[in-house]
Amino acid sequence: MEKVFVAQRVANKLFATENAVDTAMMEAAELMADMLKARKDLGLSAVVGDKASAKLVEALAALGEARSAMVDMHGQLNEVKLRMGIRTKLAGVEDKSGDLGGTTGHAEGLRTVA
Repeated sequence: MEKVFVAQRVANKLFATENAVDTAMMEAAELMADMLKARKDLGLSAVVGDKASAKLVEALAALGEARSAMVDMHGQLNEVKLRMGIRTKLAGVEDKSGDLGGTTGHAEGLRTVA
């Protein structure tokens, strides 16, 4: 099997995993907002649900660490791809044309693989 197709398969899983972590972070943040609003709407004391909120903050922090690890891993895999001699840009499902985060400066002269 041609190595660019294998690399694209891995890239697809990487993009999906990055999106899953982002989605989990958004859902957790929305959960926190809903919990705080529910407490206010019901007129409950600030101590009600405080321990649950603290655990959710811990979960958000862990998701933040997971996201940072995924970004670091993405950079590492990009370096592996280049060492393997794959100079094509592996395409994801979203437009990253304005995304500067995590780039390594190796994008010049690369072509998109469909």
